[in-house]
Parts: sequence; structure tokens; C-alpha cells
Amino acid sequence: MLTNDQLSQWDRENFLHPSTAFGQHARGESANRIVKSGSGVYIEDRDGNRLLDAFAGLYCVNVGYGRTEIAEAISKQAHELSYYHAYVGHGTEASITLAKMVADRAPAHMNKVYFGLGGSDANETNVKLVWYIQNVLGRPEKRKIISRWRGYHGSGLITGSLTGLTPFHNKFGLPLSEVVHTEAPYYFRRPRKDMSEAEFTAHCAAELEALIEREGADTIGAFIGEPILGTGGIVPPPAGYWDAIQAILKKHDILLIADEVVTGFGRLGTMMGSTHYGITPDIITIAKGLTSAYAPLSGSIVSDDLFKVLEDGTDKFGPFGHGWTYSAHPIGAAAGVANLKLVDDLGLVQNSRDTGAYFQQALKTALGTHRFVGDVRGEGLMAAVELQRDPANGDDFDAADKVTARVVGEMAKRNVIARAMPQGEIIGFAPPLCITPAEIDLVVDVTVDALNAVTGGL
Repeated sequence: MLTNDQLSQWDRENFLHPSTAFGQHARGESANRIVKSGSGVYIEDRDGNRLLDAFAGLYCVNVGYGRTEIAEAISKQAHELSYYHAYVGHGTEASITLAKMVADRAPAHMNKVYFGLGGSDANETNVKLVWYIQNVLGRPEKRKIISRWRGYHGSGLITGSLTGLTPFHNKFGLPLSEVVHTEAPYYFRRPRKDMSEAEFTAHCAAELEALIEREGADTIGAFIGEPILGTGGIVPPPAGYWDAIQAILKKHDILLIADEVVTGFGRLGTMMGSTHYGITPDIITIAKGLTSAYAPLSGSIVSDDLFKVLEDGTDKFGPFGHGWTYSAHPIGAAAGVANLKLVDDLGLVQNSRDTGAYFQQALKTALGTHRFVGDVRGEGLMAAVELQRDPANGDDFDAADKVTARVVGEMAKRNVIARAMPQGEIIGFAPPLCITPAEIDLVVDVTVDALNAVTGGL
């Protein structure tokens, strides 16, 4: 049993944590961390340990911790108007202003924004939008959604189904029948090692075509994908992937949802990941970087063409029957306005591009030839190091050895936070966009030290 004071005891007795082994936590068999404060790229726990957060919480604290401009905007909004709903035409200065700011940063053909609270509820909204639009168009059978294996789109019922990671399906009876999955654009795990990127892209496209043929294009409403796979391993797409996928979707009249919960607002060195990869979506999902997690908020950005269908639908059938109590919550919206101003004022998109390039090169230089590293990959300020027992032969570690979890644990002892990604031996990085090259050097040095400490005896 770990030593517990009262707060830690309450944590174990009363608090159910997401993605946690409940029994181990309740019995005190696993560590906990009670976080007290943060500044820049650092957090501090209540024991006084100061750690560089190289995962920005959960990819989300883009502007860094301790930004008083956002705290003051939240306070001002709470004092003036803590809440009002957004139903039947109601709005606030903050929510209306933020909608305009988001539209100004989105691709030119997308100008309408529906706000929710988190990425999961935004993707629930997106699926309902797709179903509604297909019904208005007289195509109610176009109901299935194609997702990708290893994609992450949330952990609700439909969004957990969209997610292509088995821990989010097991023992929940998911995925639901409306969701089908196709090949992950995961070049490192391609079917044959002699495949070029172009050949693997053609393979992914062929797999999508075959799936559409099996299911029937007239039953498929939309395809959803992250510009770069996030929680599924931080995997950039192979060259030409998005061009090939979009051509197939257009041919079969299938809508495209770009899930930019992680990549939106600078993470890849461009304002939106869709721009980075030449994607022309019908709907974009946004969340994390929208407020840098200073307050919960998400959004669905809808194309002008789809809005015309929505407009026609509500003219014919009455108000759109969907909404959340906290849609466009004014405190979240105020945080979003202040956050996006900071992203601009601090030049964080440019810093993500420049410091991100430095990060990618530094990781490859330090770890690209390490005897237990199979792959170093990423884009902008997203990066991953995939571990293998024998990279030359493609032999993986036994999952029971928990090598990555141990490496990440050793990194935490050295005051750097990285993430052991699910369903694989993958160290993940997504630091705040304000990180400096000197702080990148620290992250890389600690990663090397921790990896050597764990694998030194192997």
C-alpha cells in the first residue's frame, strides 16, 4: 500500500479515474499524482515536483499553463454572465465572437460552427448531422460511417465505435453496427516490408474501395479520419494518402469528417491539419486547442454546401432536434476567444512549425539508430518513438513486459511527462506549442536516459 494522506485516501475511495485500472487504484497498488499548478510547459504536483509536460495534458494545453489572459477572460465572463443557453437563437458576445474567429481560421468553404463541450460529443453531433443530412436528401439508407483501425474519435457509444482501438470496444459490446473500419494508414506496420509508400497508399485505397463495394456505397453516409493518427500511435499518413482517399469518397458520394480535435489550431505547424494535408472536409471536429483546455469546449465546423442542406431541412421539417445544455457555454467561449488571440499574438503556429521540425530531427538523431527503436516519426509538435525487441527482424516486445510504460515511468522520475500510447509499445509526445528548443533538448535527453535505464540489461 502506498503512503496516503487524507486527500490521496479520498482519491482512492471516491474518485473514478478515466482509463484507469479501478481495483489497483482503489487498493493503492498504482501510483497517483495530484497536480497543483502549472506554468509554461511545466506542471507542479502538491509534493513540489516540477515536471515538463511533454504531452500538454492530453495534447490540449497548446498555449501552455498559467496564461493569465485566459484566466482573466474566464473570470470576467463568469462575473458578467456565468451561463445562458444557445437554444432557439440565444447567444452571447463570447460565443458569437468565437464562432467568427473559428470560421476565419477554418478552410474558406467552412463558415458555420456548432459548439459542444468535448471531442466525443462533437463527433456524436457530427454523426447526427450526417444522418440528418442524408435523410433530408432522401437517402436514409446512407447511414453507415467508415472509420479506420487505430483511429481515435471518442469514447461514447457511437464515438467509441468510431474509435478503432480494441480497449475502447472490449466488454462494451462495441462497435455498433452503423460503424465499419478500414485499413489504418500505418506505414511502419505495412503488410510487406518491401512496400514503398506509394504502394502502401494504393493498398489503403484498395482496401477502402473493397469495403465500400462489400457494404454498398448507397449505405455509407460518411468517412471519418484524423489528419494524422493520434492516440492510435501518432502516425503521419503515407505520401499521397489523403488525395487517394478523397478521390474515392467523392466518386461514391460519401461525406468526409476531418477529426481535428488534436491537430486543430497549430499542432502540425499549420492552423488546421486539413490545410497541412490538402484535405477538403465537409465537417471538421475541433476541441482541445480551441481553448487550450482552460475550459471545456468543442465544435463542429460545417461546410457551406452542407449548411444549405441543413437550412433546407429545417425549413421543411422544423428546428434541428439536437443540442446540449452546455452548447456554446459562455465561459468556455470566453476562454476560446482569449486562447485564439494568444495563439496569434505568441506566434505559436510558427513556433510549432519551426520548433516541431527541430524536435523531429533531434529525436531521429538521438534515437533513430537505437537498438530497441523501430521507428521515430511525427509532424510538427506531435512525435512518437516505437520500440521493438529486434527492429532488424521486426520482432516486438512482449506486451506483458510493459517496456514503454516503464520507460515513461523512468522519464517521470527525471521530471518529464510523456505518454505510453495504447495498443503498442509507443512513446508519445505532444508538448505545448510554446515549447523552446532548449526544452526540446531536455525532453530528448531524458527519453534517451530513461530508455537506456529500462533496456540496459536486455
